[in-house]
Amino acid sequence: MKKVLLTIAIAVLGFTANAQESEGQTEKGKFVIEANTGSATTGNTSFSFSSSDGNSNFSIGLDGGYFFMDDLAVKAGLGYNDSREDFVYKIGVEYYIGGQFPVGIDFTGTSFDGGSSNLLGLQAGYAYFLGENVSVKPTVRYNVALEDGRQGAFQGLIGFALYF
Repeated sequence: MKKVLLTIAIAVLGFTANAQESEGQTEKGKFVIEANTGSATTGNTSFSFSSSDGNSNFSIGLDGGYFFMDDLAVKAGLGYNDSREDFVYKIGVEYYIGGQFPVGIDFTGTSFDGGSSNLLGLQAGYAYFLGENVSVKPTVRYNVALEDGRQGAFQGLIGFALYF
């Protein structure tokens, strides 16, 4: 199953590499900084807060990227989750189909006391541009667990991105 998902993701990225031109925000040479809201239950670089039975947990993180081609960015992210005291790192690529539909693939690693976990992240969304430099990005993401015995997880994220 993991190989099938990876093959599909690579095929989608390859197929879309020659799609429509950028609208300016995602052109070659631009940068993007993104913050996402999400779930602290999977390794991610998002912002979240939860409280249950008097216990509060939070996660914090940011992603950044550089458009080395029109609509195609290499991205990296860092995050921290206090409930498991784990650090998260992410590296991957994101392609904007038609300048507004980001699809991405990344490798996400988590490091926590007593272990680590690795995930392959596949995501797709929509970049709704509020202005020349700001977008809201609702995104659906699937994290494929790369270790035996672990399960993947779906996520729904709302991202806020700055382009400059």
